[in-house]
Amino acid sequence: MSELSELYQQVILDHNKKPRNFRKLETANYTAEGYNPLCGDHLTVYLNLEDDLVREVGFEGSGCAISKAAASMMTQAIKGKSKEQAENLFKEFHSMVTGELDAETEENSLGNLKIFAGVREFPVRVKCATLPWHTMHAALNQQEQVSTE
Repeated sequence: MSELSELYQQVILDHNKKPRNFRKLETANYTAEGYNPLCGDHLTVYLNLEDDLVREVGFEGSGCAISKAAASMMTQAIKGKSKEQAENLFKEFHSMVTGELDAETEENSLGNLKIFAGVREFPVRVKCATLPWHTMHAALNQQEQVSTE
């Protein structure tokens, strides 16, 4: 097993076992629910935006390890960011996991989210990794639900 894939597994397992920001955010002023009928992932993303900044973020739900880890890392990545920066991260993450962006050679803001680059090798798992991001995007755009059908 390569060093990168071993690191990927360790990060996924850690965020799955101890997800960051896994809570209902009572002060949320933007919320959306996401569902992946293919594998049953179901989550709700809570955002508190003030002055166009993501002041607080949380999520609840259940799903596979990739989905939960992606949600955990997403919440860490967007906290403190502007709505525009969060939307840009969504676009970059989606482009990376669908193979449109080579995060290693092309300029991006993904940082440690690059760990998910290998998901593109497993097309059925791309929806698992992107569900939290699509749900966050829906919340920012005041859509209440999103499905990855």
